[in-house]
Formats: sequence, structure tokens, C-alpha cells
Amino acid sequence: MIVIDDILISDEVIEKKFICNLDKCKGACCKSGDYGAPVTAKESEILEKIYPIIKDTLTDEAVAKIEESGLTKTFKKPDSFEGTNLLEDGSCVFLKENEIGMLECMIEKAHNKGDIDFKKPISCHLYPIRIVENPAVKLTAVNYDEWDICSAACELGIKEDVPVYQFLKEAIVRRFGEDFYEQLDGAYEFKKES
Repeated sequence: MIVIDDILISDEVIEKKFICNLDKCKGACCKSGDYGAPVTAKESEILEKIYPIIKDTLTDEAVAKIEESGLTKTFKKPDSFEGTNLLEDGSCVFLKENEIGMLECMIEKAHNKGDIDFKKPISCHLYPIRIVENPAVKLTAVNYDEWDICSAACELGIKEDVPVYQFLKEAIVRRFGEDFYEQLDGAYEFKKES
């Protein structure tokens, strides 16, 4: 366990290797699972603002689902949280399959085109890192979430020798700041030399 600024970080974040391998998985993490991507209250507000901009890029099924029950919904398990709404097949409502069978996030696609300044929910950007927060006891835990659909990403990470935290540098800096990332990098270097 690593501790930086009262944040607990699982050793796996610096020990495990990972590089998303979209050629293999086709973006399956956005389609598989029982829960939507966790979103903060601020992110929910942002999704409401950008929805009119990205609405035409979403599938008809996604638009119908959003119009019927919202951009986000409350998931009750394992703990109650707000997350992106899902279609009946488990796909995120912001997901769309492109012409070569790759699943794409329409939020991120609009961001990359310069249409919006919001990249995507931080929980998506950080994946396979998951954040658990308990404000009552001022606890933040940073954990690596290993999932069999990401086996190709683990294999590629091992082949290229890229730890999870290095692959996710942009997202980690976005969530915790540059100083936090540098301390995490220092912990990795220390552990490597030990």
C-alpha cells in the first residue's frame, strides 16, 4: 500500500502492467457490466449541458433511453452511486459502434473534434483504476480493477513494460494533480530499485 496526501493507493497500480488494446477488445468495457460509469454531481451537470451538442451522434436507441429515463441513473449495488445510463444490453448510452466494429464514446469523440471541452467522466478516463471515497472518514482509495475482458491490455502492458499508472498519466493528473503523479512515479522508482 502506498500513501500520498492521505490517499491510499494499491500496490497493483504501480506493479501491474496495462495498455488498452482496442484492436483486441473493441471497447468492451463500455458495453459489459451491470453498472454505468460512476459520475460526480458536477459531471452530471456537464452531461446535461453537452447532451444537445452530442445528441445527434448517439444511436436512436440511446436517445430514446435518455429521453425516457435520463442521462444518468442511480445504481444501488454494491453501494448507491450515480452512473451513466445503460441500454438493455448493458451498453453505456454514450457508446456507438463505428464502421469497423470498434465501440466509441461519443463524448470523447466530440471532445477530440473540439466540439466540447469535457473529455469524458473521470471514472472512464481512469479505468482500470477505480476510486473509492468515503467522505465521512475522509478516505480515498485508489485501486486497480482487474477484469478478464482486459486480458489483452494486460498482455500488451507486459510486452511493452508499461505500469498501469504510467498508461493513465493524463487521467491521474486530471484527477489528482501533477505533484501526486510525480510522487506515485517516485514510489514506482523506489520499489523498482528495492
